[in-house]
Amino acid sequence: MSMHDAHLLIIDDDERIRGLLKKFLMRSGFLVTAARDAAHARRVLAGLDFDLIVMDVMMPGEDGISLTTSLRETMATPILLLTAKGETEDRIAGLEAGADDYLPKPFEPKELLLRVNAILRRMPDTVAQESAPKVLHLGAIRYDIERGEMWQGDELIRLTGTESQLMKIFSAQPGEPVSRTKLVEDLGRDRGQAQERAVDVQITRLRRKIEPNPKQPQYLQTVRGAGYMLAPSKAPATSSGRNYPGVRGSAPGFPLPRSAAAP
Repeated sequence: MSMHDAHLLIIDDDERIRGLLKKFLMRSGFLVTAARDAAHARRVLAGLDFDLIVMDVMMPGEDGISLTTSLRETMATPILLLTAKGETEDRIAGLEAGADDYLPKPFEPKELLLRVNAILRRMPDTVAQESAPKVLHLGAIRYDIERGEMWQGDELIRLTGTESQLMKIFSAQPGEPVSRTKLVEDLGRDRGQAQERAVDVQITRLRRKIEPNPKQPQYLQTVRGAGYMLAPSKAPATSSGRNYPGVRGSAPGFPLPRSAAAP
């Protein structure tokens, strides 16, 4: 995947729908990050830049309309709202909040793909060379997600193979705990306490490379009873605007059941 592929953020409290959307859009050629609710989305947005946000309206706690209104105060990232409410008043409320488009449920995956591509085509293409890379900021450390490279200023921080794998796992779900058991599985290791202890050792070594004080980690945190979590810092201001000269390919054979699209 090239540096110019769009990075989408999916926000939906339904784990199954969230997974289906993520898988479908990734198979359509996008880089995709998912968040389970507004609070999780805010943590993710604190460390990553996105080209488009696809957000469910009906979420517990802060709903999609409220989050859209709040995000519009600080960012211009396009927002596509998904909701089971198809009434005209609801669509108007979403658009007035600052959404760029509105897709009522249930919907066909191909229609979602067309809407996403249509929004991206409308984005300015005059500053493509200034597009921000897809990076996570960990204080003075920058981690380039697509290249798998870690930098401090102009200095490349060398990572071992296991450390690179761990960063890839954590960067795919920033702000969300990953259990030691899941880390062992994703690293392709056999299950067992010995392997989990080995992961602990690798985490300690990785912290030495990214933390100002590894004994008091800020960015690679331990979440009691849940595992480890990457907590990016706020990214510095970057120029907005992306270049999307083409449209993503036709919808692959991965149907999103209409019955599954309801909240």
